[in-house]
Amino acid sequence: MCKTLSIAMATALFAGSAGIAVTQESFGGRDQLERLSGVYASSAPEQWYGGFGTRRFSFDRGKWSLVFTHALDAGMQNRTFQFRTEGPYQIGAASSAVPGAFDAIFFEDVKYVTLLTGDVNIINAFGFAGCGLKVNVEVDISKTGCAGWKPVAECREDHDLLAISAAGLQFGVRPRDNNMCSADRRPTALLQPVIRQ
Repeated sequence: MCKTLSIAMATALFAGSAGIAVTQESFGGRDQLERLSGVYASSAPEQWYGGFGTRRFSFDRGKWSLVFTHALDAGMQNRTFQFRTEGPYQIGAASSAVPGAFDAIFFEDVKYVTLLTGDVNIINAFGFAGCGLKVNVEVDISKTGCAGWKPVAECREDHDLLAISAAGLQFGVRPRDNNMCSADRRPTALLQPVIRQ
């Protein structure tokens, strides 16, 4: 891959559009969201951060986890990194911005990144060079942060939206800088759903 293209795509990681907003009707209630159990995942690679990605969420007794895998291509062959986080979650009031959705806080007690490419240009462009990452080795970045991810001490809370319907589970569209560390950064639109597995 040419250096210019890899840098352009990498720059979009934390500056570009994070997924595609969609609308949905016939949402379920708060009680369903508080009792989530099982795995919800992308039905196919989605457009994420200038490339593509898949999301896999697991829920169990008030706790959640996410594994997000990013690639430069829709076939997910040119993978760049994987991000993993987990913790408890809380469902708040009905959203004032999105009918049928609820305000939610996803606590990130730990944050991990796995580098999936050895391409130095991509590593540098994503800001991974100073993170102490090694290809195919999961690294705990909870205390240090890495690139666009802040340390847990600075950003433990991810203020999001959550909605459930027959189509699946929907989260909010992330802002361009990926910062949802406070309530004023909560999204105002929903992403395409992840599907119960």
